[in-house]
Amino acid sequence: MSSISITDLASLNDSSKKEIATFLEAENSKQKVQMSIHQFTNTCFRECVQPVNNGDLSSQEEQCLSNCVNRFLDTNIRIVKGLQGLQ
Repeated sequence: MSSISITDLASLNDSSKKEIATFLEAENSKQKVQMSIHQFTNTCFRECVQPVNNGDLSSQEEQCLSNCVNRFLDTNIRIVKGLQGLQ
């Protein structure tokens, strides 16, 4: 894998620079989504799941996880809508 120098980047035309910026923005968005998934997985698992004795979740644990994830997603949607309203 070769690395790209600052000189290489500076020599790109505007179209290529825009394409790279778009790619980096998309990758940043993916990373944010993955971080959110990791965050609510950890939070909900700690909140809902008792020490695991076997590989199965109880029906109460499943319901708690479902409610927790849905609440997390609803909160994030509300935050995004609020931020969009500020723009």
